[in-house]
Amino acid sequence: MSASQGPFSRLMPFAAAAAGVGFLSLMDALMKDAALATGTYTATVLRSLFGAAIIAPFWLLQRTGWPTRSVFKLHIERGIISAFMALSFFFALTKLPLAEAIAISFVAPLIALYFARVLLGEEIQPKAIYASILGFVGTLVIVGGKFGRGDMTADVWLGVASLGFSAVLYAYNFVVIRRQSQVAGPVEIATFHSGIGGLVLLLFAPFLATVPQTGALIMIAGAGALTAIGAMAIAWAYARSEAQALVPIEYTGFLWASLLGWLFFREPVTLPTLAGTALIVTGCWIATRKPRIQPAAAAG
Repeated sequence: MSASQGPFSRLMPFAAAAAGVGFLSLMDALMKDAALATGTYTATVLRSLFGAAIIAPFWLLQRTGWPTRSVFKLHIERGIISAFMALSFFFALTKLPLAEAIAISFVAPLIALYFARVLLGEEIQPKAIYASILGFVGTLVIVGGKFGRGDMTADVWLGVASLGFSAVLYAYNFVVIRRQSQVAGPVEIATFHSGIGGLVLLLFAPFLATVPQTGALIMIAGAGALTAIGAMAIAWAYARSEAQALVPIEYTGFLWASLLGWLFFREPVTLPTLAGTALIVTGCWIATRKPRIQPAAAAG
């Protein structure tokens, strides 16, 4: 066995994916703070443009040249998806506690299974259906917990609806990023991800833009840097390991969200949120785990 195939090398994609989730979780906390201070649209578009400005020089230094037409189409596709995915997600963060929003967003990998069936022709196995049911029940438990506390205001419903829309886009994003990471490097992906997303959102500036204060700009700039670093780490990981193996790493985001939600906003984590998250994560684990190989089949 070569050194490149050793245990350390096999664990590196998982470590990179986990680090990427951590960076993006901190970015979520900064963006919630900035969105509450200056508006969701302004915070989202500036984050994308800051991220592109930070990472683009590194891509230019690589001198890899402009991407081919087919690769550029993938960059455009993901940039458009990411623009509206981010806008709806950050809007939801202004209406919901950080941990609850992240927990509900975990249904995205389950939705991605159905996108894989439609777009990639993959067969939906019975376990995926069971997993989807668990994920749906988990979401109902979290939302039901808010009902029980009398927290389901019109703003909260708007946040849940926005989060559902973002989760659908995020699920489609799983399909695109896997194809994208096979034909482009992490730095290129991060550059076009932020740049195209920012340019798409910039079209709405005459109608939605506000003037951010200095404090909000600092948070948005930090979020832009974390976005670029997190996107590169995850792209690097997805290029070196199967998506079904890496998707469970996404669930560490709930731990980060719980901690950061408490540190930044003093948001408590409720029992229904924990129970619902457990159901969603269990469903995702069932859906993504590989079947156990029988000894006889392995020998034959």
